[in-house]
Amino acid sequence: MRIISGALRGKRLYPLRGLKIRPTTDYLRESIFNILAAEVEDKVVLDLFAGTGSLGIEALSRGAAAAVFVDKAPQAIKVLTRNIVACRLERQSIILKRDVLRGLHFLKSIGRAFDLVFIDPPYDKGFVERAVRPLDRSESISDKASIVVEHSRREVLPKKMARFVIRDQRHYGKTLVSFYGPVL
Repeated sequence: MRIISGALRGKRLYPLRGLKIRPTTDYLRESIFNILAAEVEDKVVLDLFAGTGSLGIEALSRGAAAAVFVDKAPQAIKVLTRNIVACRLERQSIILKRDVLRGLHFLKSIGRAFDLVFIDPPYDKGFVERAVRPLDRSESISDKASIVVEHSRREVLPKKMARFVIRDQRHYGKTLVSFYGPVL
C-alpha cells in the first residue's frame, strides 16, 4: 500500500495485520481521487473508520489543509499513528480513538467544518447510514461538503441521506463507491 500522488507520492504505508480490515486498494484510491480531482486542495478532511489512514493521508498528500482520523480499534490507531509520523503529517492531523456508531457529537469540539468526508466501514453491516445521519446532526459539516462512501455492492444505500444526495456511483469489482453531495 502506497500513496498514489502528490507530495508523498510513492510513500509506503504500514498495513494493519491480523484484524479483519479491508484496506482501500491503491487502484481504488487512485480512482476515487481522480474523480474528486480539485475537490481536495485546501479542504478539511474527515476519515471515518480510518484504519491505516490511507484515504486521509492521500488527501493530505494531494493538498488538503488538515485531516481528522477516527477509528475505535486500538491496533488501527497504533498503525495510523505510525503512518502519520512516517509521513511527517502530525501538524496537519488529529487522530481520535472513538466509536463512530456511538455518535459524532465530539466533532463539533474540533472547531472546523469538514469539506470532504471519507466513510469506509466494514462491509454489509449497515454502518453507512448509522454514520451519515449523526454526521449531519454533528453540525461539523460544511454546506458544500462531499461525502465519499466505500461499501459492498450488496449494500444498497438510499439516494438521499440527511441533507446529502448521491451525485455519482462507481463499481469496482465487489466494491461500490458512492459520492454524496449537498441537496441543492
